[in-house]
Amino acid sequence: MKQYAPIALFTYARADHTQKAVESLLTNKEATESELFIFSDGPKNENKKAAVEENRKYIHTITGFKSIHIIEREKNWGLANSLIAGITDVISKYGRIIVVEDDLILSPYFLKFMNEALEKYKDEDKIGTISAFVPPIPEELPETFLLTYFQCWGWATWKRAWDLLEKDPKPLLRKLRFRKKKFDVGGYVGNYGNLYCQKVGLVDSWYIRYYASLFLQGKLSLYPGHSLTGNNGLDDSGTHCKSSAKEVFNVTCYNQPINLNDIKIQEDAQTFDAFKNYFKGKNGETPTYNRIKSFIRRLFYIDCM
Repeated sequence: MKQYAPIALFTYARADHTQKAVESLLTNKEATESELFIFSDGPKNENKKAAVEENRKYIHTITGFKSIHIIEREKNWGLANSLIAGITDVISKYGRIIVVEDDLILSPYFLKFMNEALEKYKDEDKIGTISAFVPPIPEELPETFLLTYFQCWGWATWKRAWDLLEKDPKPLLRKLRFRKKKFDVGGYVGNYGNLYCQKVGLVDSWYIRYYASLFLQGKLSLYPGHSLTGNNGLDDSGTHCKSSAKEVFNVTCYNQPINLNDIKIQEDAQTFDAFKNYFKGKNGETPTYNRIKSFIRRLFYIDCM
C-alpha cells in the first residue's frame, strides 16, 4: 500500500485564508488518503480572541481527508514554537511530514509531488527537505533540481533531517561566519542578518534556524521546476508576511504534474546562479545596498521563506 505522509497545517486567526488553503489542498486527489493535523494557536491578546474563535469554528467543519486531528493551543505559542512542537510530535510518530501554513494556495499536484519525492529520496541522506515554492525566475528551470537554499512555503522532510534542527542561533552564527555569502544566496538575501536578529530577540523564526542547520550539514533541498504553491497572505493581514513581499514572491501555482526524473545528487550550480541573479535584481543594485534593504524588509516577513 502506498504511504501518504501526514499533513501538518498551522493556523491562527484568518478563517478566510485557512479556508482557501484547505480548499486548495482538497483539489489534490491524495487528500482523501492523507491524515491532516491542524495546529491552532491561541490568541495573543483580547483583540484576537474573536478571530481565533472564528477560525476554530471553521476548522471543525473540515472534511475530505482520511482523518483530521485538531490541536488547539490554549495560549499563544507563536508560529516558531507551535511549528517546532507540532512537527516534532507528528514526525516522531510517522517519520515524515508535509508542512503547510494557512496563507498558502496549493497546486492540485502538490501532494503528489511531495509524497513521491518523500518516498524516492527517503534513504538519500544528502537531501534534507523538499520545497514546493519557486520564485518567479524568468529562466526556464529543470523539471526538478537541488539547492543548498531552502524555501518553506509548502515543504516536506523526514525525521532524520528534522533532528538536525539547532534551536540556539549562537553556534549557527559562529559556524556561518565565513560562509555567509553562500548562505545569503550570493549576498542578495539577508539570511545571516535574520539569524543575528534571532540571536538578539528581534525576531522569532523557526525557518532561519532550520535552514542554517541544514546548510551547515551540507543538506540539499529538492525543488520542482515550477512552483506548486503560492502565498495568499501577502496582503498585510498576517504577522510575518507583508504586501511588500509581492514584488519578489508573487507566483501562480503550476497546475501540471512534475516528473521526478533521476538527477545528480548535487547542487545545480546553474539554477543556483539563476536564483542569485533573480534576488540580485529584486533586492538591490549592489550586495551592500541589498543587505541593508533586505535586512529591513525581512524583519517583516521573516517566516515567509
